[in-house]
Order: sequence, then structure tokens, then C-alpha cells
Amino acid sequence: MKLYPIESGNFKLDGGAMFGVVPKSLWQRTNPADTNNMIDIAARCLLIENGNRLILIDTGMGDKQSDKFFGYYYLWGDNTIDKSLEKYGFHRTDITDVFMTHLHFDHCGGSIQWNKDRTILEPAFKNAHFWSNADHWKWATQPNRREKASFLKENILPMRESGRLKFIDLPEDDTLKNSELGFDVFFANGHTDKQMVPMIQYKDKTICFMADLLPTAGHLPLPFVMGYDTRPLLTLDEKEKFLNIAADHNYYLFLEHDAHNQIITVEHTEKGVRLKDTYTCDDIF
Repeated sequence: MKLYPIESGNFKLDGGAMFGVVPKSLWQRTNPADTNNMIDIAARCLLIENGNRLILIDTGMGDKQSDKFFGYYYLWGDNTIDKSLEKYGFHRTDITDVFMTHLHFDHCGGSIQWNKDRTILEPAFKNAHFWSNADHWKWATQPNRREKASFLKENILPMRESGRLKFIDLPEDDTLKNSELGFDVFFANGHTDKQMVPMIQYKDKTICFMADLLPTAGHLPLPFVMGYDTRPLLTLDEKEKFLNIAADHNYYLFLEHDAHNQIITVEHTEKGVRLKDTYTCDDIF
């Protein structure tokens, strides 16, 4: 097995929204804001090469939305999925599976693109199956009013229409062992219903793709929960459980949204689970 970080593009989000009720005087120590109160955000995906499968976890925002839409997110940098894939000798057509932690636009928007004439929406990875789960798919396609703006039908429905949509099994508890894609999956419901956190056995390490369970290293303290989460008290409990296990077993936490920290480990302290070490993907992969 080989792992590759795939940088799909950077953007900015309001720091207050990213940290909920936590005062700016606290969160700006780890995530400094600009004059518009915006903080740096990454959309760092992960490519797994395992035998004859090439599995891409999440796909970022994509580029099919309007200039007005992207104007809300202050795109910066020149990272793209295509550039990242090319860096490692791959092309979109090589991808066999796209695994989506959840269907918010900044995690799955890159899965669907316009055709050349901009008349039809089509899969951006023509040879890949798209993986979600039945409960989250229902949640995303029949959205509540709180999340409706994050579940964009143009990102989601074409997956089913393509005939290439598959659902991963749902576990009896919160963790699916040895999924169809070869890794364990932790299910979390605080951010959105049935978000999936892949846990990949890589050599002698467990690499956890944290998605929105832990957006940045600055979110390690338990009360530091995003304003975007639909069930913040549940996020608190899920973070506590996962981070305690991560500290116990020295998991390596791959941060999708942290623009400045790629992978971290955590440890138990008197203040709870806190940052232990930071790594680049090159250090680990």
C-alpha cells in the first residue's frame, strides 16, 4: 500500500463559524484570522494505492460553481486535484473508487463536473465508483433547512444517475471493521448524520482521515466545536471518545482542513488530549 496527499485547493472560512461559541481570543492563537475574520482552510484529500485499486478520499469543492459562489470562499493558492495526481504519476481516469466522508460541497464537489459544452453534469472520475452510506445519502438528498446550503444537488444526484454509486455497510455500533475498501470506518453524527472517518492500516501505523470530526489542530480542545455542526454536544462526546483512543494507540491524524498542519499525533495531558507532534505527509508516507 502507498498513500499520497492530494491537495484540491485552499480557501477561507469565517473563524467564528469554524469555532462556534469559543471566543476569538482563544482560537486565534492557533488559527489566526485576517482583517475579515477569515482563517486559512485546506481541502486535503488522500489517495490510497492498494493492489489494483486507487481510492481517493474526498474531492474538495471542484470548479463547476459560479464566480459568485467561489467569491464567498476567498480561494487562494494554485493547488488542484489534477496537479496533485500528476505529481505522483496519476490521472483522474486511473481512480477506481471515490470515498466521500460526507456530502457537504467542500468534500464532494470535485466528484462531479460539467462536460466540455457545459450542458451536462458528469462524473469527474469516469472509471470510479462513488461511495457513501445509505443513511447519509438520505440525509443529504432530503436535507434539513440548517444544512440545505451545504448539500448541493448538482454535486450529489449525478452520482446516482451515473449508475456508479455504492453504499458502504452500516455497523451495529460506531465502527465498521474491514470495510469493502480495505480500511476501518468510524461513524460520527455530530457534524452531520453518518459522517465517515477512514482508519487506514499503513505499515506499522494507523492513519485516520479526520474529515470534519477534527478540522484543524486548533480544534483539539473538546469545546472547540464548529458552528456548522448540527449536534454540537454529540460532537463533543464523539471527539472525546476518538481522541482518547487516538492518544492511547498513537494514531496519526490526517487533517483535511488544516492549511498548515498535515498530520498530527496526540497525547493525554492534565488538560485532556492535546497535540503531541506534527508531521508532514512526506515524513510519514
